Parts: sequence; structure tokens; C-alpha cells
Amino acid sequence: MASNGTTTNGGGGGSNPEIILYTNHGCPWAHRAHIALKELGLPYKEEIIPLDKPREAWYLKINPRGLVPSINYDGHIITESAVVTQFLADAHPAQLLPPTTSVSSALFRARVAFFVDAFITKVLPHLFGGVRAQTDSEKDASAEELLRAVIKEVEPLFTWDTTKGPYFGGNEHFTLAEVQTGPFVLRLLAFLKPQYGLLSPKLDALLDEQAPKFKAWAAQVVKQPSVTYIWDERGVAEKTKARFAQLAAEKKL
Repeated sequence: MASNGTTTNGGGGGSNPEIILYTNHGCPWAHRAHIALKELGLPYKEEIIPLDKPREAWYLKINPRGLVPSINYDGHIITESAVVTQFLADAHPAQLLPPTTSVSSALFRARVAFFVDAFITKVLPHLFGGVRAQTDSEKDASAEELLRAVIKEVEPLFTWDTTKGPYFGGNEHFTLAEVQTGPFVLRLLAFLKPQYGLLSPKLDALLDEQAPKFKAWAAQVVKQPSVTYIWDERGVAEKTKARFAQLAAEKKL
């Protein structure tokens, strides 16, 4: 079993559970679990699950859906990235989410959930649409749709005083909002780079001009070591471009 994903000891809950993370470093959904574990300082072992071939029988016993991430937490199997990261935040409270011991804490948790939902359901589809597009005009159209979604759904949610902290709610440290959106924000800013040709080259400047709060927040998110420690930008970009080019070619057949 691989152990190169082991992080430093510690954790918000004051205990060191035995954790096995079933993951793939190229999967943004699995990436969420890596960020949560790193932020919480929880040591873990990892098992890499290849995503380009049928899942082996042993893994289907762990997660019948065959998806990553899954974790074994002291013998308890937990699956699905949102569930895994929410569980870790709840099991080791205070850093990523406050415990629900007051109305103010419950409101904060609700606002985090709404922020993540707005990004994942309203913005992310246009990121995938831009990567899937094969012509400049299609990429430009997807960029405009993504920009409109950010302006309408996400930019208005940045209501906190950023002088207190750069992260959700004006925090100095990551919250579950950054954990659950970070892998996709990382890909968005990486895929904007012209050398990859994955998204419209116009989008970077458009976000700067018309969604400055979102862009400034995103720029901070992608600097965090918990987001970047398993990240292979060039490798992910090249594999993403090749995969969508193959899908486009197959569609034409």
C-alpha cells in the first residue's frame, strides 16, 4: 500500500485515527479529500485507484460505485467527496467548520453549503463546457457563460471584510468552502493559461474586470500548499486536452 500521501501528525479533533484514502491524483473530486486531510493535519495512507480501466473486485467491495475518493476511517468506510470532506470537518471541528453549537455557527455552515452549491452547479458546468469545446468560437461562448454564472451566482456572495482574512467569511484559514471548490478553482486558473489551449484566452481578463472578488479569492486558494501538494498542472492539462479531443473525435464517427 502506498504511503507517499502521509501528512504530518495532528488534527482538529486531537486524535490520530487510522485513515486509508482511496484516490487518484488526477481526479478533482478525490482532490477534495486530499485538501481536507492536509488542512486538518491528519496522517493517512493512500491507495491509488486507476481510473482508465475497470475497477478491481477488491475495490468494488469497498465502494460498489467504483468511484474515488473513499476513505477507511478507523474501519468505517465513507464514500463520495462531499460526504468524505464534510465528515472529516465534523469529526475534527473548528478549523474547516465550526461545530453546530450556536445559531451563528449553523448560519456559517449553511452559507458555506450554499456557496459550494452555487459554484459546483452553476459555474463548474461551463468550465467543463469550455474544455470540451473544440473551436475558438465555442470556447469564447463557454467563457461568456461561465463569466455570467460567476457574476450572477458567486460574486455577490463575497460580502465579508477581506482585510481580516482572504478565505470564505473573512477567515485566515481554509474553510470547507475552499476544500470543496479548491480542486476546480485550481483547474480553472490553470486551464486559462494560453500554453494549454483549454479555455478561451479572453476569460482571464474578463474575470479580472467583471468578477474581481471571485478572482482575488481564487488566486489565494491556489497558493495554499494543501491544494497544490499532489498537483501536476502540466500532466493534468495535457491529459484533459487529450481526453476531450478523443471524445470529440469519437462523436464524429
